[in-house]
Amino acid sequence: MDAMDLILDIKDLVVHYETEDADVHAVNGIDIAIGKERTLGLVGETGAGKTTTALSILNLVPNPPGVIKSGSIIMDGKDVLKMSARELEEMRGDDVAMIFQDPMTALNPVMTVGEQIAESLELHQNLKPEEAMKKAEEMLKLVGIAASRANDYPHQFSGGMKQRVVIAIALACSPKLLIADEPTTALDVTIQAQVLELMKQLIREKQMAMLLITHSLGVVAEVCDDMAVMYAGRIVEKGTVDDVFNNMRHPYTEGLFNSLPNLKERGEMLEPIKGLMPDPSDLPPGCAFSPRCPYATEACSKAVPQLEAVDGSKTHFVACQAYARPGFALRRNQHG
Repeated sequence: MDAMDLILDIKDLVVHYETEDADVHAVNGIDIAIGKERTLGLVGETGAGKTTTALSILNLVPNPPGVIKSGSIIMDGKDVLKMSARELEEMRGDDVAMIFQDPMTALNPVMTVGEQIAESLELHQNLKPEEAMKKAEEMLKLVGIAASRANDYPHQFSGGMKQRVVIAIALACSPKLLIADEPTTALDVTIQAQVLELMKQLIREKQMAMLLITHSLGVVAEVCDDMAVMYAGRIVEKGTVDDVFNNMRHPYTEGLFNSLPNLKERGEMLEPIKGLMPDPSDLPPGCAFSPRCPYATEACSKAVPQLEAVDGSKTHFVACQAYARPGFALRRNQHG
Protein backbone atom coordinates (compact mmCIF):
# COMPACT_ATOMS: atom_id res chain seq x y z
CA MET A 1 0.00 0.00 0.00
CA ASP A 2 1.40 3.42 -0.96
CA ALA A 3 2.40 5.58 2.04
CA MET A 4 0.31 8.41 0.60
CA ASP A 5 -2.80 6.24 0.91
CA LEU A 6 -2.25 5.41 4.58
CA ILE A 7 -4.16 6.97 7.45
CA LEU A 8 -2.33 4.89 10.07
CA ASP A 9 1.10 3.29 9.82
CA ILE A 10 2.45 1.49 12.91
CA LYS A 11 5.99 0.12 12.70
CA ASP A 12 7.73 -2.21 15.19
CA LEU A 13 5.60 -1.14 18.18
CA VAL A 14 6.75 -2.57 21.53
CA VAL A 15 4.77 -1.88 24.73
CA HIS A 16 5.57 -3.27 28.20
CA TYR A 17 3.85 -2.92 31.55
CA GLU A 18 6.65 -2.68 34.11
CA THR A 19 5.70 -3.52 37.70
CA GLU A 20 7.68 -4.51 40.78
CA ASP A 21 6.59 -8.12 40.32
CA ALA A 22 7.04 -8.59 36.57
CA ASP A 23 7.73 -7.04 33.17
CA VAL A 24 4.63 -7.76 31.08
CA HIS A 25 5.37 -7.90 27.33
CA ALA A 26 1.98 -6.75 26.02
CA VAL A 27 2.90 -5.77 22.44
CA ASN A 28 6.03 -7.23 20.87
CA GLY A 29 7.01 -5.50 17.65
CA ILE A 30 3.89 -5.21 15.49
CA ASP A 31 3.34 -3.52 12.12
CA ILE A 32 -0.17 -2.35 11.19
CA ALA A 33 -1.21 -0.19 8.23
CA ILE A 34 -4.71 1.12 7.48
CA GLY A 35 -5.52 2.80 4.18
CA LYS A 36 -7.99 5.60 3.59
CA GLU A 37 -11.61 4.43 3.80
CA ARG A 38 -10.50 0.90 4.78
CA THR A 39 -11.58 -1.09 7.83
CA LEU A 40 -9.04 -3.37 9.53
CA GLY A 41 -10.21 -6.05 11.95
CA LEU A 42 -7.72 -6.85 14.74
CA VAL A 43 -8.60 -10.33 16.02
CA GLY A 44 -7.35 -12.43 18.91
CA GLU A 45 -8.09 -13.90 22.32
CA THR A 46 -8.40 -11.78 25.47
CA GLY A 47 -4.90 -10.74 26.54
CA ALA A 48 -3.40 -10.74 23.03
CA GLY A 49 -2.53 -7.01 23.22
CA LYS A 50 -5.34 -5.60 21.06
CA THR A 51 -6.56 -2.88 23.44
CA THR A 52 -2.99 -1.86 24.36
CA THR A 53 -2.35 -1.37 20.62
CA ALA A 54 -5.45 0.87 20.36
CA LEU A 55 -4.47 2.95 23.41
CA SER A 56 -0.96 3.38 21.94
CA ILE A 57 -2.44 5.03 18.82
CA LEU A 58 -3.93 7.73 21.08
CA ASN A 59 -0.78 7.74 23.28
CA LEU A 60 -3.03 6.81 26.21
CA VAL A 61 -1.17 3.76 27.55
CA PRO A 62 -1.30 4.35 31.35
CA ASN A 63 2.19 5.36 32.45
CA PRO A 64 3.16 3.99 34.93
CA PRO A 65 3.16 1.02 34.54
CA GLY A 66 2.83 1.11 30.72
CA VAL A 67 5.88 2.07 28.65
CA ILE A 68 6.03 2.38 24.86
CA LYS A 69 9.56 0.97 24.46
CA SER A 70 10.06 1.48 20.73
CA GLY A 71 8.42 1.88 17.35
CA SER A 72 6.60 4.62 15.48
CA ILE A 73 2.90 5.42 15.08
CA ILE A 74 2.33 7.66 12.06
CA MET A 75 -1.20 9.05 12.01
CA ASP A 76 -1.99 10.96 8.81
CA GLY A 77 1.69 11.81 8.31
CA LYS A 78 2.50 12.78 11.94
CA ASP A 79 4.28 10.66 14.57
CA VAL A 80 1.92 10.35 17.54
CA LEU A 81 4.78 9.42 19.90
CA LYS A 82 6.54 12.73 19.20
CA MET A 83 3.48 14.96 19.67
CA SER A 84 3.27 17.52 22.50
CA ALA A 85 0.46 17.27 25.07
CA ARG A 86 -1.43 20.05 23.24
CA GLU A 87 -1.09 18.32 19.84
CA LEU A 88 -2.35 15.07 21.36
CA GLU A 89 -5.40 16.85 22.83
CA GLU A 90 -6.19 18.32 19.42
CA MET A 91 -5.79 14.93 17.71
CA ARG A 92 -7.93 12.90 20.13
CA GLY A 93 -11.58 13.18 19.23
CA ASP A 94 -10.84 15.22 16.11
CA ASP A 95 -8.50 13.19 13.86
CA VAL A 96 -8.89 9.94 15.84
CA ALA A 97 -11.90 8.90 17.91
CA MET A 98 -12.42 5.77 19.99
CA ILE A 99 -15.50 3.75 20.89
CA PHE A 100 -14.76 1.86 24.09
CA GLN A 101 -15.95 -1.65 24.97
CA ASP A 102 -18.51 -0.78 27.61
CA PRO A 103 -20.95 2.08 26.92
CA MET A 104 -22.06 1.92 30.57
CA THR A 105 -18.69 3.27 31.75
CA ALA A 106 -17.85 5.41 28.69
CA LEU A 107 -20.53 8.03 29.42
CA ASN A 108 -20.53 10.64 32.19
CA PRO A 109 -23.57 9.89 34.39
CA VAL A 110 -24.06 13.52 35.52
CA MET A 111 -24.11 15.15 32.06
CA THR A 112 -26.92 14.91 29.53
CA VAL A 113 -26.04 13.01 26.37
CA GLY A 114 -26.46 16.21 24.35
CA GLU A 115 -23.92 18.00 26.53
CA GLN A 116 -21.45 15.15 26.10
CA ILE A 117 -21.65 15.28 22.29
CA ALA A 118 -21.60 19.11 22.29
CA GLU A 119 -18.48 19.20 24.51
CA SER A 120 -16.39 17.57 21.80
CA LEU A 121 -17.75 19.95 19.13
CA GLU A 122 -17.05 23.06 21.23
CA LEU A 123 -13.51 21.86 21.91
CA HIS A 124 -12.46 20.76 18.42
CA GLN A 125 -14.65 22.81 16.07
CA ASN A 126 -14.86 26.01 18.13
CA LEU A 127 -18.65 26.06 17.97
CA LYS A 128 -20.71 28.21 20.34
CA PRO A 129 -22.75 26.23 22.91
CA GLU A 130 -26.06 26.71 21.03
CA GLU A 131 -24.51 25.66 17.69
CA ALA A 132 -22.81 22.68 19.31
CA MET A 133 -26.08 21.52 20.91
CA LYS A 134 -27.89 21.82 17.57
CA LYS A 135 -25.19 19.69 15.90
CA ALA A 136 -25.41 17.23 18.82
CA GLU A 137 -29.13 16.80 18.16
CA GLU A 138 -28.35 16.15 14.47
CA MET A 139 -25.79 13.50 15.49
CA LEU A 140 -28.39 11.78 17.70
CA LYS A 141 -30.82 11.69 14.77
CA LEU A 142 -28.03 10.25 12.60
CA VAL A 143 -27.64 7.28 14.97
CA GLY A 144 -31.41 6.73 15.21
CA ILE A 145 -32.24 8.58 18.46
CA ALA A 146 -34.86 11.36 18.64
CA ALA A 147 -33.29 14.84 18.95
CA SER A 148 -35.58 15.56 21.91
CA ARG A 149 -33.61 13.01 23.96
CA ALA A 150 -30.51 15.25 23.98
CA ASN A 151 -31.62 16.47 27.43
CA ASP A 152 -31.79 12.94 28.88
CA TYR A 153 -29.10 11.38 31.07
CA PRO A 154 -27.28 8.08 30.29
CA HIS A 155 -29.26 6.10 32.91
CA GLN A 156 -32.44 6.82 30.91
CA PHE A 157 -31.12 4.83 27.90
CA SER A 158 -30.90 1.09 27.25
CA GLY A 159 -27.51 -0.57 26.56
CA GLY A 160 -28.00 -0.45 22.79
CA MET A 161 -29.06 3.22 22.89
CA LYS A 162 -26.05 4.09 25.08
CA GLN A 163 -23.76 2.50 22.49
CA ARG A 164 -25.43 4.63 19.79
CA VAL A 165 -24.74 7.74 21.91
CA VAL A 166 -21.06 6.70 22.24
CA ILE A 167 -20.91 6.30 18.43
CA ALA A 168 -22.49 9.76 18.01
CA ILE A 169 -19.81 11.29 20.29
CA ALA A 170 -17.02 9.49 18.39
CA LEU A 171 -18.29 10.57 14.98
CA ALA A 172 -19.32 14.14 15.88
CA CYS A 173 -16.09 15.70 14.57
CA SER A 174 -15.86 13.40 11.49
CA PRO A 175 -12.52 11.79 12.49
CA LYS A 176 -10.16 10.38 9.86
CA LEU A 177 -9.75 7.20 11.94
CA LEU A 178 -12.29 5.52 14.18
CA ILE A 179 -11.02 2.95 16.71
CA ALA A 180 -13.80 0.62 17.86
CA ASP A 181 -12.77 -1.63 20.77
CA GLU A 182 -15.23 -4.54 20.79
CA PRO A 183 -18.14 -2.11 20.28
CA THR A 184 -20.86 -4.76 20.43
CA THR A 185 -19.62 -6.96 23.30
CA ALA A 186 -22.11 -5.59 25.86
CA LEU A 187 -25.09 -5.84 23.49
CA ASP A 188 -27.51 -8.63 22.68
CA VAL A 189 -27.41 -10.24 19.22
CA THR A 190 -30.19 -8.25 17.54
CA ILE A 191 -28.86 -4.93 18.79
CA GLN A 192 -25.33 -5.99 17.73
CA ALA A 193 -26.52 -6.38 14.15
CA GLN A 194 -28.19 -2.94 14.19
CA VAL A 195 -25.12 -1.21 15.65
CA LEU A 196 -22.76 -2.88 13.14
CA GLU A 197 -25.01 -1.92 10.23
CA LEU A 198 -25.14 1.66 11.54
CA MET A 199 -21.34 1.83 11.84
CA LYS A 200 -20.85 0.49 8.30
CA GLN A 201 -23.28 3.06 6.93
CA LEU A 202 -21.71 6.01 8.80
CA ILE A 203 -18.17 4.99 7.83
CA ARG A 204 -19.23 4.94 4.16
CA GLU A 205 -20.99 8.30 4.44
CA LYS A 206 -18.16 10.02 6.31
CA GLN A 207 -15.40 8.30 4.27
CA MET A 208 -13.29 7.39 7.29
CA ALA A 209 -10.95 4.51 8.12
CA MET A 210 -11.60 2.18 11.06
CA LEU A 211 -9.63 -0.14 13.33
CA LEU A 212 -12.14 -2.68 14.67
CA ILE A 213 -10.90 -4.70 17.65
CA THR A 214 -12.88 -7.89 18.16
CA HIS A 215 -12.68 -11.57 19.02
CA SER A 216 -15.59 -12.33 16.68
CA LEU A 217 -14.72 -13.62 13.20
CA GLY A 218 -18.37 -13.10 12.21
CA VAL A 219 -18.09 -9.37 12.91
CA VAL A 220 -14.87 -9.22 10.84
CA ALA A 221 -16.59 -10.94 7.89
CA GLU A 222 -19.51 -8.51 8.17
CA VAL A 223 -17.64 -5.22 8.50
CA CYS A 224 -13.93 -5.40 7.55
CA ASP A 225 -11.86 -5.12 4.36
CA ASP A 226 -8.61 -6.34 5.93
CA MET A 227 -7.73 -8.31 9.05
CA ALA A 228 -4.77 -9.03 11.32
CA VAL A 229 -4.65 -11.97 13.73
CA MET A 230 -2.83 -11.20 16.98
CA TYR A 231 -1.36 -13.69 19.44
CA ALA A 232 0.73 -12.92 22.55
CA GLY A 233 1.49 -9.39 21.39
CA ARG A 234 2.48 -10.28 17.81
CA ILE A 235 0.71 -10.29 14.45
CA VAL A 236 0.80 -13.92 13.28
CA GLU A 237 -1.22 -13.52 10.07
CA LYS A 238 -2.61 -10.58 8.12
CA GLY A 239 -4.20 -9.90 4.77
CA THR A 240 -7.50 -9.00 3.18
CA VAL A 241 -10.53 -10.70 4.74
CA ASP A 242 -10.74 -12.84 1.59
CA ASP A 243 -7.05 -13.86 1.94
CA VAL A 244 -7.38 -15.05 5.51
CA PHE A 245 -10.87 -16.57 5.39
CA ASN A 246 -10.28 -18.52 2.19
CA ASN A 247 -6.55 -19.27 2.36
CA MET A 248 -5.52 -19.20 6.03
CA ARG A 249 -1.93 -20.17 6.69
CA HIS A 250 -1.29 -19.91 10.44
CA PRO A 251 -2.16 -22.77 12.85
CA TYR A 252 -3.61 -20.25 15.35
CA THR A 253 -5.95 -18.82 12.69
CA GLU A 254 -6.99 -22.40 11.88
CA GLY A 255 -7.67 -22.97 15.59
CA LEU A 256 -9.88 -19.88 15.79
CA PHE A 257 -11.97 -21.06 12.82
CA ASN A 258 -12.18 -24.65 14.10
CA SER A 259 -13.60 -23.44 17.40
CA LEU A 260 -16.61 -21.91 15.62
CA PRO A 261 -19.86 -23.89 15.17
CA ASN A 262 -20.39 -25.18 11.61
CA LEU A 263 -24.02 -24.75 10.56
CA LYS A 264 -23.61 -27.18 7.64
CA GLU A 265 -22.22 -30.01 9.75
CA ARG A 266 -24.14 -29.67 12.99
CA GLY A 267 -23.22 -33.13 14.28
CA GLU A 268 -19.49 -32.35 14.39
CA MET A 269 -17.78 -31.57 17.68
CA LEU A 270 -16.12 -28.17 18.10
CA GLU A 271 -12.32 -28.23 18.21
CA PRO A 272 -11.13 -25.76 20.85
CA ILE A 273 -7.47 -24.71 20.81
CA LYS A 274 -5.71 -26.81 23.44
CA GLY A 275 -4.02 -25.07 26.37
CA LEU A 276 -4.09 -21.42 27.42
CA MET A 277 -2.61 -18.14 26.21
CA PRO A 278 0.94 -17.78 27.57
CA ASP A 279 1.66 -15.46 30.49
CA PRO A 280 2.87 -12.21 28.84
CA SER A 281 5.40 -11.77 31.66
CA ASP A 282 6.89 -15.18 30.87
CA LEU A 283 6.56 -15.85 27.13
CA PRO A 284 7.92 -19.16 25.81
CA PRO A 285 11.07 -19.02 23.62
CA GLY A 286 10.64 -18.92 19.85
CA CYS A 287 7.05 -18.91 18.55
CA ALA A 288 4.70 -18.13 21.45
CA PHE A 289 2.04 -20.40 19.94
CA SER A 290 4.32 -23.46 19.66
CA PRO A 291 3.30 -25.04 23.03
CA ARG A 292 -0.32 -25.21 21.75
CA CYS A 293 0.42 -25.91 18.08
CA PRO A 294 -0.31 -29.34 16.55
CA TYR A 295 2.29 -28.71 13.80
CA ALA A 296 5.17 -27.50 16.03
CA THR A 297 8.65 -28.99 15.79
CA GLU A 298 11.73 -28.38 17.91
CA ALA A 299 12.79 -25.57 15.55
CA CYS A 300 9.61 -23.61 16.41
CA SER A 301 10.78 -23.07 20.00
CA LYS A 302 14.17 -21.72 18.94
CA ALA A 303 13.43 -18.63 16.83
CA VAL A 304 10.61 -16.09 16.65
CA PRO A 305 9.10 -16.36 13.13
CA GLN A 306 8.83 -13.16 11.08
CA LEU A 307 5.99 -12.22 8.76
CA GLU A 308 6.57 -13.36 5.18
CA ALA A 309 4.44 -13.20 2.04
CA VAL A 310 2.14 -16.16 1.38
CA ASP A 311 2.78 -17.64 -2.10
CA GLY A 312 4.28 -14.32 -3.26
CA SER A 313 1.14 -12.35 -2.30
CA LYS A 314 1.38 -8.57 -1.88
CA THR A 315 -1.42 -8.50 0.72
CA HIS A 316 -1.24 -11.81 2.64
CA PHE A 317 1.50 -12.47 5.25
CA VAL A 318 2.11 -15.17 7.85
CA ALA A 319 4.63 -15.66 10.68
CA CYS A 320 5.05 -19.43 10.94
CA GLN A 321 8.04 -21.77 10.59
CA ALA A 322 5.74 -24.69 9.78
CA TYR A 323 4.42 -22.74 6.75
CA ALA A 324 8.02 -22.56 5.44
CA ARG A 325 8.36 -26.38 5.48
CA PRO A 326 8.03 -28.01 2.01
CA GLY A 327 4.60 -29.54 1.45
CA PHE A 328 3.11 -28.05 4.65
CA ALA A 329 -0.67 -27.58 4.60
CA LEU A 330 -3.18 -26.85 7.34
CA ARG A 331 -5.79 -29.56 7.74
CA ARG A 332 -8.57 -27.03 7.25
CA ASN A 333 -7.17 -25.89 3.88
CA GLN A 334 -6.74 -29.52 2.78
CA HIS A 335 -10.37 -30.26 3.59
CA GLY A 336 -11.64 -27.01 2.05
